[in-house]
Amino acid sequence: MKRSTAVAIATALTAPFAAVAHAQTKPAFVSPQLNPSLSLSAPTANPLQAQMREDYATQLRQTQREMLQQNPSGLSREEISVGHELDGYVAPR
Repeated sequence: MKRSTAVAIATALTAPFAAVAHAQTKPAFVSPQLNPSLSLSAPTANPLQAQMREDYATQLRQTQREMLQQNPSGLSREEISVGHELDGYVAPR
């Protein structure tokens, strides 16, 4: 009886601190879904497709920057997939 009471008291005393610590942790980065319908290496047929492709590449570059700030090694699965997606992209001149 004394042991279960002691455990209950200890749990009650530490629970608020655990909740605060959990609330202050930074949420894990959620990588965006790669869009398989947009190809960065295929030529575009009209200006709208070119703009959509440019916007998608810009979004991927921003994602890559954010992930590299969190993990400078660049070796996570998400970072590699974004890098592969950007590999075939040639910016318009």
